[in-house]
Amino acid sequence: MPQVGFGVFQVPHTETFDAVTSALDAGYRSIDTATAYGNEEAVGKAIAGLPREQLFITTKLWNDDHGYDETLRAFDKSLALLGLDYLDLYLIHWPAPKQNRFVDSWKALIRLADEGRVSAIGVSNFQAPHLEELINETGRVPAVNQVELHPYLQQTELREVHTKLGIATEAWSPLAKGGDLLTHPTVVAISKRLDRSPAQVVLRWHLHLGNVIIPKSVTPSRMKENLRIFDFDLSNADLTDLSTLDKDERTGPHPDHFG
Repeated sequence: MPQVGFGVFQVPHTETFDAVTSALDAGYRSIDTATAYGNEEAVGKAIAGLPREQLFITTKLWNDDHGYDETLRAFDKSLALLGLDYLDLYLIHWPAPKQNRFVDSWKALIRLADEGRVSAIGVSNFQAPHLEELINETGRVPAVNQVELHPYLQQTELREVHTKLGIATEAWSPLAKGGDLLTHPTVVAISKRLDRSPAQVVLRWHLHLGNVIIPKSVTPSRMKENLRIFDFDLSNADLTDLSTLDKDERTGPHPDHFG
């Protein structure tokens, strides 16, 4: 799985083809979508014709489709919309704990993986207790947990759980949706010293932590900029300074209550 992918959250269906095409032209090969985004079909059209082995395609099961049989049907629909024979990664989008059906959904994902219809299976927005329940009930550890993660929400304890279990940490909203994080004096000072953009500094911070990231942009120049983060490093002092920005601040809903 490439460490940097392209996310299409909140990209309208009508703009997704052009956005993904621009991302592919910029060099991205990992594309992250979801049933809830409503743009799987447009992603499929954008990737059509490219060598399949060069692509890493992720989509996600929506909350309305939790349950064993429902998950299998939702997977088939997503695969058809994407125009693919198999997925590289399929995720449960949210645990939706009040429904209490995510274990049944996980059992369906295990079947899909065992049948070779998806190369890897994982989850998104799962807290440590949700992960524990999945593993205790099925014995299968998710390959990935995709969670909101950025300097304002560093998820230190959850990342430690991931490391212990061998789960890859993938960050959505890696730039905290671009808000005041990118104008924070600490980030700006590092960016000026390194002659890099604030976004590049934050994305490089993720790489130092070992996170997989899926920054979103519909601007081709920013897509390219977001990929140019492998040719510089942050110092230990930079990492220490950025670690102080954590304030447990979410831009999205809390997994314990959503869905």
